[in-house]
Amino acid sequence: MSRTDGAAAQRAARGTGWTLALLATAQLIISLDINIVFVALPEIGSGLGFGGQTLQWVVSAYVVFMGGFMLLGGRAADMLGQRRVFIAALWVYAVSSLLGGLAWSPEVLIAARVLQGIGGAMLFPSTLSLVNRLYAEGAARNRALAVWGGAGASGLTIGSLAGGVLTDAFGWPAVFYVNVPLAGLVALAAWKSIPHDPPAAVRRRFDLPGGLAITAAATLLVFALVQGPEVGWGDTPVVITAILAVVLLIAFLLIERRASDPLIPFRLFRNRFTVGGSAATFLYMGSFGALPYFLTVLLQDVHAFTPLQTGLAFLIPSASIFIGTQAGGRLTTTLGARFALALGAALGIAGTAWWALEATAAGSLLTMTPGIVISGLGQGIVWTAMWAAVGTGVADHEQGIASGIGSTAQNTGNAIGLAICVAISTGVASGTSADRVAAGAQAAIIAATVGIAVIAIVALVLVPRRADAKAPHDGSSALVEP
Repeated sequence: MSRTDGAAAQRAARGTGWTLALLATAQLIISLDINIVFVALPEIGSGLGFGGQTLQWVVSAYVVFMGGFMLLGGRAADMLGQRRVFIAALWVYAVSSLLGGLAWSPEVLIAARVLQGIGGAMLFPSTLSLVNRLYAEGAARNRALAVWGGAGASGLTIGSLAGGVLTDAFGWPAVFYVNVPLAGLVALAAWKSIPHDPPAAVRRRFDLPGGLAITAAATLLVFALVQGPEVGWGDTPVVITAILAVVLLIAFLLIERRASDPLIPFRLFRNRFTVGGSAATFLYMGSFGALPYFLTVLLQDVHAFTPLQTGLAFLIPSASIFIGTQAGGRLTTTLGARFALALGAALGIAGTAWWALEATAAGSLLTMTPGIVISGLGQGIVWTAMWAAVGTGVADHEQGIASGIGSTAQNTGNAIGLAICVAISTGVASGTSADRVAAGAQAAIIAATVGIAVIAIVALVLVPRRADAKAPHDGSSALVEP
């Protein structure tokens, strides 16, 4: 057995089922928190005295800071240790959730959500990089990513259901308190169970100027993308933050050109798997990621579902996405990430187009269900395959920053895609009747279908057929199509 094969075998041996359960639970916590707050927003607003325009910041503060700090979180995982950052991020999540539940004013709750967003920005890339380090590239990693992705799909549904149940039973603070024992127990278990970070082969310096520049640029960009649809793209703060984001991004590129140990090693962009996978994460959240919003609109505003009924209805797409993530692991192993992405996108196009045809006031959840199920299967396949691509051919000590690149693209794509779909929906709806609202949602779902089609194109153009080598140990990350 070669030294490379031996290292891969050791890495696979370390990736036990218990370790994977902890990493999957951490992913469940992240995805659960995406939806759990939405149902509680009206009670939060009345309980703490939020104004009409400020309540959105309970959601936006989390989105903006999670999106802005992803690259920094990924690089921190590489330099400080993926296990260390994973455990630290869980404690940040637990403390910020406790502060959120105890909040006595809007300012305190928003501060808690900022801290929670930073914790999420540390947790997501460290979780993904641990999966990629502890499970050998290929079948073992693809199976692990399928479980990890399935937990994320489950978390979205659990969040919708738990938000309604906890708010009704215990009040809005419960949607924050639930994270405290979850994150704390996973952190304690991880301290005992997850293998220690390997010693660094070379002492590395943290690129502080580059880190500050890209974090500020990403935060301002996400802020502009989140606020633009709410207050208008011509709003002065939105325009100023967008300009500052571009200026800081240019400054970051200039800093990185001169840095001896840059925050983002640009050789990663020679890896077509990482580039293609990151492009897919951007498009995924700009297309598939916008669909839950419009499913909620159709169910609640058109078909008069209650929040609890809506949460139960979300069991349908969540179950199909979960099945898709498992199929995605197998397809990525047998066909490669490129064809798994293309196949998942093809299913997504067919299902979402079917769904769009039934997304009318005369339609129903029953008539939309076949399209929703097929779309969910495609969505799950793409989810597993795109994250498998992001980490393919990346050395263990750079998995964190590769995950940060992919997750930053994901968050940016979500903000841009949702903004575009909402603008299309609003332009078409031009009224509050059920017919007009349904027409707006239908137009947005059609736009999302176009975005899913672009995923297939990106997969076939950017992602190689197969890796010609396992993850390099010299950090070169230079993979080409054979």
